[in-house]
Amino acid sequence: MAIIVQKYGGTSVGSVERIEHVAEKVTSWRERGYDVVVVVSAMSGETNRLIELARQIDASPPPRELDVLLSTGEQVTIALLSMALEKRGCPARSYTGAQVQILTDSAHNKARIRDIDDERIHRDLEQGRVVVVAGFQGVDEEGNITTLGRGGSDTTAVALAAALKAEECQIYTDVDGVYTTDPRVVPEARRLERITFEEMLELASLGSKVLQIRSVEFAGKYNVPLRVLSSFEEGEGTLITYEVEGMEQAVISGIAFNRDEAKLTVLGVPDQPGVASAILGPIADANIEVDMIIQNVAEDSTTDFTFTVHRNDYDKAMVLLRNFAREVGAKEVTGDNRIAKISLVGVGMRSHAGIAATMFRALAEEGINIQMISTSEIKISVVVDEKYLELGVRALHEAFALDKDPKQETA
Repeated sequence: MAIIVQKYGGTSVGSVERIEHVAEKVTSWRERGYDVVVVVSAMSGETNRLIELARQIDASPPPRELDVLLSTGEQVTIALLSMALEKRGCPARSYTGAQVQILTDSAHNKARIRDIDDERIHRDLEQGRVVVVAGFQGVDEEGNITTLGRGGSDTTAVALAAALKAEECQIYTDVDGVYTTDPRVVPEARRLERITFEEMLELASLGSKVLQIRSVEFAGKYNVPLRVLSSFEEGEGTLITYEVEGMEQAVISGIAFNRDEAKLTVLGVPDQPGVASAILGPIADANIEVDMIIQNVAEDSTTDFTFTVHRNDYDKAMVLLRNFAREVGAKEVTGDNRIAKISLVGVGMRSHAGIAATMFRALAEEGINIQMISTSEIKISVVVDEKYLELGVRALHEAFALDKDPKQETA
């Protein structure tokens, strides 16, 4: 029989009632003739509760012991779901990440999957059981429990789907698919029937919180069809796959945005080789991730160097830049931690000119000033004042008619 892997997040298994509902869904898929492997997260709020317990003992708990603690959250869910399935006459067996040998490296709290031993799962499926696996966790070569970082259950599900050559990996969440943008900002936002791995990866990296970035990377690498569905209502969700020839493709698929941005500028830096490395080296050494970068050369042979970081890293980066400015005799360091990034994403950009012009005009008509611009083959990002974020997203959604289905437009 064909195998499907289903993943249910924390809100989907947030109570006994919700777990019973998941058991009904899983049972219905079994009745349709599928072998089902289920990956579950801890019940909503449980991981945060465990972290808080650890911090009451030690503000910086040992990473190994923290993984031992956090992995217990999913262990509760797999047992309860298996009980709910058995109660319905559906044979089930639960496994922790260590028991199914989800082998990872030894980077505690952010481990990466290296290999999966699927023999035990196949054996259970052949015996007619539903296999329920704890997401977010694995085991290293020394037998230490490891966790995969926030959202790691998505990655567990995709990795299992790849190892088992599943027909589809279904990610059940509290939303019914991937939308053209956040419906809370633009009520007219439309659910997409399909989106490519490339586009989903860009949207995830640019602020869309529907899927963990690593899970999308994994799915693209191993060509695992991903479907985002709601565990609270019926529907087809959104299928994430490789671009299919002849598939109707909109110019722009979606708009992502991120409020957690901050901008820093070093003014009047001597314009000489190696200046960018000298500025960004200490930033990288401090484990601060840099996003957009702009360098302008002035007539007096100096340069102004601007870049963005996560807002949480703003103060630390500012201290490092001021130290650098004193060392090289730069004029000034300025910053702004009230900016936001808005990004257009779409593989259709490759064959359509004028996307940037339309974007800039739509923002200008709303009186929104663009502070920085970054482009790639399938995305354009701009930095604007944070107070204009929602206005900008709504204006762009309307300018590119994202509320309209391109298939209906061409019909």
